[in-house]
Amino acid sequence: GSKFFSELFYASIIFKMKTSFLRNDYLRNSDIPQYLEDGVVDIAIVGENLLAEKKKNIEIIQKLGFSKCRVSIAVPKEVETDDINYFQGKKIATSYPNTLQNFLKKNNILADIHVISGSVEIAPNIGLADGICDIVSSGSTLFKNGLRETVTILKSEAVLSKTFQLNNEKQKILEKFLFRIQSVLRAKNSKYILMNVPNEKISEVSNVLPVLKSPTVIPLAEKGWSSIHSVIDEERFWEVIDELKEKGAQDILIIPIDKMVI
Repeated sequence: GSKFFSELFYASIIFKMKTSFLRNDYLRNSDIPQYLEDGVVDIAIVGENLLAEKKKNIEIIQKLGFSKCRVSIAVPKEVETDDINYFQGKKIATSYPNTLQNFLKKNNILADIHVISGSVEIAPNIGLADGICDIVSSGSTLFKNGLRETVTILKSEAVLSKTFQLNNEKQKILEKFLFRIQSVLRAKNSKYILMNVPNEKISEVSNVLPVLKSPTVIPLAEKGWSSIHSVIDEERFWEVIDELKEKGAQDILIIPIDKMVI
């Protein structure tokens, strides 16, 4: 989201002063892996699916958690089977020929791959192919073109990647930059939590809060009660809340975290 990018680029100021940095909306996506391999740029934010397709000598140093998608195979909705063997001897249109070829080879499928640079989803409707292999996010484009997803080849998201040609000075700068990104990512995936707990329940409630070393416990004005402060993972949010209530926590407040430095 926009908040994440503002935090990321605030963190990247020191890095951009001494090294070259690319985001994939500044030039063609397909060119970035080659620039990285050649050392023309030092780091870049690019889709994991593109790096897998281009098969360049590039290191992924951090998954960023946005622009999530998958490379999937889809067929016309009237095709009833999801079996990959359906494509034995058939035609598949794709913008990801290397990714698709590797998948077919692993599954002993011989198919005719038609490489298309754009609008892959129309290929079955015009008789060019029996199915497609393309990136999928919500699946709405497939639905509009009378297709349905059958097999996911790989899952992808935006990643921070680097060239193997970084010198020691730039590597040290990159480590500082990466530390700042990871602080933002930790905050994005966590919530600050406050609750009131009977003193005899503090130990039980604390055991449900595993993110930090130890929760903060502050006595309340009301005798026999304390306020507990800690952090919980976003992905376990409701599960943790239910456990806390069962253990006796009351008046639970959840607050977003701007950054988390650990």
